[in-house]
Amino acid sequence: MSEPINESTLEKMLEALTPEIIESFRLAIEISKWPNGQRITDAQRAICMQAVIAWEHKHLPENQRTGYIDKGSKLEGDVCEAPHDDEPDHEKPVSFRH
Repeated sequence: MSEPINESTLEKMLEALTPEIIESFRLAIEISKWPNGQRITDAQRAICMQAVIAWEHKHLPENQRTGYIDKGSKLEGDVCEAPHDDEPDHEKPVSFRH
């Protein structure tokens, strides 16, 4: 098993990554292949994902990072437009009983 990476080493590795390298990692993760056509391993995919997430955290605003979900915003007293279970017209799933 490999040793954990210390913070100094991690910082040096993140500084060496360029937007082009990160885009290459993203594409490799998406299509499961390196630019030369060779399939990436599960371990390589995991490392690429970690590198992309760490690099994005350091270089991109939150709303541009992988996995960002815009939760929107509501003011005091605003209600969402989604139906609620307590509304009479709300469809409910059918449950079958034996």
